[in-house]
Amino acid sequence: MHALAPNRVLKKLRNNEVVLSVSLTPICSGKIAELLGLLGFDCLWIDMEHQDFSYDQVFEACLGSRASGMEPMVRIRREGRHSCFRAFEAGATGIMVPHCMSAADARAIVRDARFAPLGLRGMDGVEPAAAYGLVGAKQYHEWANGETFVLLQIEDREAVEDVEAIAATPGIDVLFAGPGDLSQSYGHPGEVDHPLVMAAIERVAAAAAQAGIAWGAPGISPERARGLIGQGARFINTTSLSGVMRKGFKESLEAYRAVLPQAATDAAGV
Repeated sequence: MHALAPNRVLKKLRNNEVVLSVSLTPICSGKIAELLGLLGFDCLWIDMEHQDFSYDQVFEACLGSRASGMEPMVRIRREGRHSCFRAFEAGATGIMVPHCMSAADARAIVRDARFAPLGLRGMDGVEPAAAYGLVGAKQYHEWANGETFVLLQIEDREAVEDVEAIAATPGIDVLFAGPGDLSQSYGHPGEVDHPLVMAAIERVAAAAAQAGIAWGAPGISPERARGLIGQGARFINTTSLSGVMRKGFKESLEAYRAVLPQAATDAAGV
């Protein structure tokens, strides 16, 4: 993918199409990222919040992702103003910000993630997206403001209470409802289908629609994703590397174990 390329995720969202993302957890590998892009996923979710990934590892995953035409999105660690733009400087074309709590929080995120006039992101021009300084600063800043995306996770009841103002914040592209953390915030840990959680997701959907931006959630299953899309969700996380590995390796192990008794019988000539 060449420097200053159009953003695949934003293009699909602007066309009211569904974006399908996949989580790289728990292995941050450029080769796996490239494979997932070649398979056809739109967006790679690289999780720095819950994983011990280094920025060097994130760079390699972003490189593999972009090489296969997939957009790399980093869920940042909220460690200070640098957290938003360091992810972009490592090669991300989108960031996921966990636990946005209020409209004031959303405005602070935009300040750190966008260049002027939208924000005051720390200025640098040697990151991968700027072709390591081969692209002019003005051109790069305009591209970054228009062709990278900022996704906010709504995971707390306080955020839900302010979600209309959060959604209306200039510079925000996507709201992403987190049913797991919402269930905990509403006092029902793990009950992602609890009425309070479902009502919160409906309010996120309504706020996004009112503000004219996209929203999404974890698919959890194709059947659940169908319902979310019916509610207007356009950003769906499909699965994770860990989930696919657990399922695939478990099924493979069970299949091989199943042939052991017959294989032993055959070998004994019985």
